[in-house]
Amino acid sequence: MTDAFALLGLPRRPWLDPDDLQRVFHERSAAWHPDRHHGAPDPQRAEASKVYSDLNAAHQLLREPRDRLLHLLELEVGARPRDIQRIPPGTMDLFVEVGQACRDCDAFLQRRGPATSPMLKLKSMQEAMEWAERLAEVSSRVQAKEAGLLGDLCAMNAAWDSAPAVGDAHRSRALPLEQLEQTYRAMSYVSRWLAQVRERVVLLASAD
Repeated sequence: MTDAFALLGLPRRPWLDPDDLQRVFHERSAAWHPDRHHGAPDPQRAEASKVYSDLNAAHQLLREPRDRLLHLLELEVGARPRDIQRIPPGTMDLFVEVGQACRDCDAFLQRRGPATSPMLKLKSMQEAMEWAERLAEVSSRVQAKEAGLLGDLCAMNAAWDSAPAVGDAHRSRALPLEQLEQTYRAMSYVSRWLAQVRERVVLLASAD
């Protein structure tokens, strides 16, 4: 498996500063950008294209927290986490709230038909605005949960910074891999919830 951290010359860490990651990517990839090799022989252009593509893929992988955590788990454990359909600790209330809000919004969208008069159209628009406000509140709470998880990742960096080197037999015992996996699962739910809420906000707007 390609180590995206090593490819970009970065230490393995659960949390990465987005600006630092962007800067490192540009520094590493600048010399390999296809535009710099436009007139070069075919083998050189092919090599530059491949290296740039690999660096870009590593950057895209590490910039998304959920994808980064999955990659880090695979690197440290040697396998993907098991597919456990269990709500991560500390997320049950949000799970229920998001699910109920989405179901209720879907019911509103299903019964909302074309307005046959200005008064009905106004009423429908007002209800849609109320639903958009409710979804915005739900989204705000999910984003607050996401911010807390990112804070947890930042705190976990210390364990990776002080752990034995990659390849050391004692490395895995020095890392909070169970906590990392739980955070990955929570991040997966948070990403899914945000996507579900945004989808319904778009549907509310398009139905006007």
